[in-house]
Amino acid sequence: METKSWQKIKDDVYGKAGTERRDELDRDFESFKIGLQLKKAREEKQLTQTELANLVDKKREYISKIENNGSNLTLKTLFDIVEKGLGGKVKISIEL
Repeated sequence: METKSWQKIKDDVYGKAGTERRDELDRDFESFKIGLQLKKAREEKQLTQTELANLVDKKREYISKIENNGSNLTLKTLFDIVEKGLGGKVKISIEL
C-alpha cells in the first residue's frame, strides 16, 4: 500500500491550492490555528476562559468558541483579546 503525504491527500480530496474548496479548507485551518494560539496564550497567562472574557467584556462561551474554532472572529475582538486580555501584540501578514 502506498503512503500518501498530507499534501497529496489535500490535493486529492480538496483539490489543488487555488481552487475554491481547497482555499476554504486552508482558511478554516488558519482560523483553527488562531484559536489554538489564543488558548495556549491564555493558559500560559494562567487565566480561565471566564477571567479572559471579563477582561475583554465578552462571555465565557464566546471565548470557548473562538478557542475551538477561530472563525467569525473580528479583528477588533482579536486585538482586544490579545492586547487587553493577554497583554500581547497582534502582527498580521498578508500574502499576495
